[in-house]
Amino acid sequence: MTTDIDSLALTVIVAMAGRTFASAESLTGGQIGTSITAIPGASKVYRGGVISYATDVKESCLGVNGELLAEGGSVQADVALQMAVGVANLMNSDFGLAVTGVAGPEAVDGHLPGTVFVACVERDNTGSVVDSVVEELHLYPEIEDPRIARNEIRDETVAAALELLLTFL
Repeated sequence: MTTDIDSLALTVIVAMAGRTFASAESLTGGQIGTSITAIPGASKVYRGGVISYATDVKESCLGVNGELLAEGGSVQADVALQMAVGVANLMNSDFGLAVTGVAGPEAVDGHLPGTVFVACVERDNTGSVVDSVVEELHLYPEIEDPRIARNEIRDETVAAALELLLTFL
């Protein structure tokens, strides 16, 4: 991987300057939180995270619309956006960052491994969402070993999520 996640995490912490964020993770299984909390001073900006690996957890913990999940599965832009809003609300943070997608080795709901949605929302001091962005990524590493390819997809997803958060700062 060409992006240094540790450097991105440090940059996020420095750039937050008095603001907070929380993460909702699916395919990355907590890697965003791990990357951030590995940096001293993270507690000043990182409120926490939800690992919503199972689809029903996205609904029950983060408030993702059940009909949306039933109709199209968890690998959708709107699911990522609702996850980001849900975690920002749950953790009372200024920003919510969310990732959902397919790390592989097999397709999910018709989506190939490497199909990922990354979302970020910004809330104002009343808790209203004032800005949001969702990006669709297609991360198809040319690695034959499915375990290594899976890890590459997860690492690239973490880097893309941190980079997206930085665009808000």
